[in-house]
Amino acid sequence: MPELDLLLRGGIVITATEAKPLDIGVADGKIVALQPALSASTKETIDATGRHLFPGVIDAHVHFNEPGRAHWEGFVTGSAALAAGGGTLFFDMPLNAHPPTVDAASFDEKLAAAAAGSLVDFAFWGGLVPGNLDRLEELAARGVIGFKAFMSNSGIEDFSSVDDQVLRAGMQRAAQLKKIVAVHAESDVMTRERAEQCLQAGKTSIRDYLDSRPIKAELDAIQRALALAGETGCALHIVHVSCGAGIALIAAAQQQGVDVSCETCPHYLVLTEEDVLALGAVAKCAPPLRPQPAQEALWQALQAGQVTTVGSDHSPAPPDMKLDENFFKVWGGISGVQHLLPLLITAGHVQREIALPLLTRLVSRNVVERFQLPPAKGQIAVGADADLVLVDLKEAFTVELADLFYRHPQSPYVGRRLNGKVIQTLVRGRTIFKDGKVTAKPLGQLVKPMDWETKK
Repeated sequence: MPELDLLLRGGIVITATEAKPLDIGVADGKIVALQPALSASTKETIDATGRHLFPGVIDAHVHFNEPGRAHWEGFVTGSAALAAGGGTLFFDMPLNAHPPTVDAASFDEKLAAAAAGSLVDFAFWGGLVPGNLDRLEELAARGVIGFKAFMSNSGIEDFSSVDDQVLRAGMQRAAQLKKIVAVHAESDVMTRERAEQCLQAGKTSIRDYLDSRPIKAELDAIQRALALAGETGCALHIVHVSCGAGIALIAAAQQQGVDVSCETCPHYLVLTEEDVLALGAVAKCAPPLRPQPAQEALWQALQAGQVTTVGSDHSPAPPDMKLDENFFKVWGGISGVQHLLPLLITAGHVQREIALPLLTRLVSRNVVERFQLPPAKGQIAVGADADLVLVDLKEAFTVELADLFYRHPQSPYVGRRLNGKVIQTLVRGRTIFKDGKVTAKPLGQLVKPMDWETKK
């Protein structure tokens, strides 16, 4: 065996199916050897004894808000926070950039910003909004993951929601382009009418906001999106499903042949509506946090293999946007990208004894397979990119404001005790985060889905 660039020795490797002691040999950014007690000359050795090696986290749902709103987050701070949590690749959503990513020109502008600032690899969602159906082909040619649409108000003025007619047309075009459509599934009619009724009555509390976005508004939109996907033959991904009932609708549609997958988020798995009542704006999101029974049903669906991916839906904002006596006006987004993996380890593995390979697939291999990424991503295997995270499962830590890498250090998880401390993160064999510090300059590269690559 030729000399290795890097040897990770003595760790417990988490694959998609098992956890076992293996050494990992890396050369030219790739895993070239994977076996017990590997004997080889190497330029560098990492002692992973007593620790676990996971595939790098792929977070398929973040809002880093660049270009145009880097003062909300930006690729520099967002990717640093992701790396601190074991992340090596993210999919950025189209709506919070200004301009939003709805055509080739805006894609190119975002690409330039990400290439200049991102520590980790990246991919982009394109937008599906009224008036841009003739732009979907150019976005597909640029290599977007797929197209994101809102079935309710997005909260961003220049990213409008779609009605069923526009969504149907967008799905038809996406199917022709062999691209997936992701939807924020909440009924615009239900949520808008309930919000207007509350505001007209002067009801602006946290409880009023929660009541204005009930589970049935989410279920109504999921059902309509499923029907349109079945009608058009479009691949559908329903993001941030907040309740077990929503997953059940999706699982039933899968049984009927609809090409649909789903995502949930760590905040729906570890926080409930009691937390938003206690914590306030820092825990506001849409769909909102749900009652405990809905959360428990969500965990049951996850354990049954009915959840495809888990993404952070990291959606930060400046602190002043989180301050208003009228809770309807408070920005609805949770900062969570830095703790996606430790939250899954703590709530899933430690507290519920869910096997690590299952949890790992939700943030690695499942993402690769559903979104047709190059097979070198999302796994620990010979030939794969050496995107790795070294985790100490025995070390518990408390989330502290001072340890957050976000541009605006705020999180509903501050003060929470978590297991699974991220010690070191590597992208293509290069250490980008170690022992609480960023250790590299931006080296992220654009990752395109394979369906695009094969057209070249």
